[in-house]
Amino acid sequence: MSTEIFDQFVQYGTESLTDKQLVSEVLSPSIAEELETAYDTNFRDIARKEWEQIRYDNDLEDEEAGKVEMMFQLGKRIENARIGTRIQISEPADAVAYLGPKLRDLSKEHFIVVFLNNAKIITGFHKISAGGSTATIVDSSEVMRQAIINEANSILLAHNHPSGNKKESKADINLTERIVKAGKLLGISVADHIIIAGDSYTSMREKGLMS
Repeated sequence: MSTEIFDQFVQYGTESLTDKQLVSEVLSPSIAEELETAYDTNFRDIARKEWEQIRYDNDLEDEEAGKVEMMFQLGKRIENARIGTRIQISEPADAVAYLGPKLRDLSKEHFIVVFLNNAKIITGFHKISAGGSTATIVDSSEVMRQAIINEANSILLAHNHPSGNKKESKADINLTERIVKAGKLLGISVADHIIIAGDSYTSMREKGLMS
């Protein structure tokens, strides 16, 4: 680590360092330069990409591009670890804290179902589908099948909008209604449907869009 950056780190803390400085010290100055050139200093965009795309966008070797993806993946895992392993969903913010690191930086739309026990504590989750940048196909019967297999008392639905637009679509509303109806037949309630759009979100339960 350079003396100048280390002194800044000691005096003002990690938050005082720029993205470029962090990448430079964790990986290498040359990688930081390449990333800054390719992404115009918006390093958040890199978290949405896989190593092959990072390699293509930059003049990086396979190993260098792989290290970049690993660095961002480590950050996501640390963020997940901070919220602990026993997570109770009492409000949308609890769900977003759990789902955000998993969904917000994905470049394609993913739909997952989260399993809850009687105390609304998360017992696991399953990815139902992954699609394009604007939609993914979801089978409500598969959602219920996974809920039964995982002995869920209730479930939480979630998907991301890679566009960053947090507003629910008509298709989102219709899908939620189908899953809620299927759940009622099986005695499995749907706690909420959360849409993650970058750092924003929508709770369909909170908006009164669920019965």
